[in-house]
Amino acid sequence: MLLTRELKNHLCHNAELSEIAERDHKPVVKLFTPDANATWLFSELAADGDTLFGLCDLGHGCPELGYASLSEISALRGRFGLLVERDHHFRADKPLSGYADAARIHGRIVA
Repeated sequence: MLLTRELKNHLCHNAELSEIAERDHKPVVKLFTPDANATWLFSELAADGDTLFGLCDLGHGCPELGYASLSEISALRGRFGLLVERDHHFRADKPLSGYADAARIHGRIVA
């Protein structure tokens, strides 16, 4: 399970706040492929329970802010067949825009 109920609630709450006014939330969760170079930092989960918003880096040197499907990420496998994992030790220390700025400079998510 990539997202606990608590994480989903936090992500959904952020999405609700963003519907009222534009926000720059801290990322709530970091997902990654242990056998590839993909990394995601998500700050919001839409009411559909599947559409995530955050910083996406598929390991091609051009991370970008955007939307991704939780169900699609959950089904991904890396080059050795490993599933996407959640970084249990990740704690955001800046808003998503700060991570996006650093990612543009480094060509990858630095978190």
